[in-house]
Amino acid sequence: MRSVTINVNGQRKTVNVDPMTPVLWVLRVYLGLTGTKYGCGKAICGSCTIHLNGTPIRACVTPVSACIGGEITTIEGLSENCDHPVQKAWIEAQVPQCGYCQSGQIMSAVSLLRNNANPNREEIKSYMSGNLCRCAAYMRIIKAVEIAAKES
Repeated sequence: MRSVTINVNGQRKTVNVDPMTPVLWVLRVYLGLTGTKYGCGKAICGSCTIHLNGTPIRACVTPVSACIGGEITTIEGLSENCDHPVQKAWIEAQVPQCGYCQSGQIMSAVSLLRNNANPNREEIKSYMSGNLCRCAAYMRIIKAVEIAAKES
């Protein structure tokens, strides 16, 4: 165990953990940021997607030591009132069913739109293919990304 300081959603946080602890567990257990979900633990499903310096990463396999000196953004850090354009589009398109994968889906969609402000349907499907949805809400996810692209 050692003292590790990371920047999360614009705030410096210090925790005493093994530096190899996955950042997912630091966020959820030590910092109480439970919006980021544990899905598979193998970086396959995308439920744990967060941003590190604006790039989507899988928090379940990324050691907290890899985040030192960087800026982590979680679903909680996108907006204070769930008014980020992607979050608003998610609500408009009525995307969530069980909702479990949604924070990872939203974080990936935010990254897509940051890199490509006007993606076509195939680009959306390709980019979002790394995020699995147990409820198969894929068509509503695509629609939400299209709505957010128009609003941005």
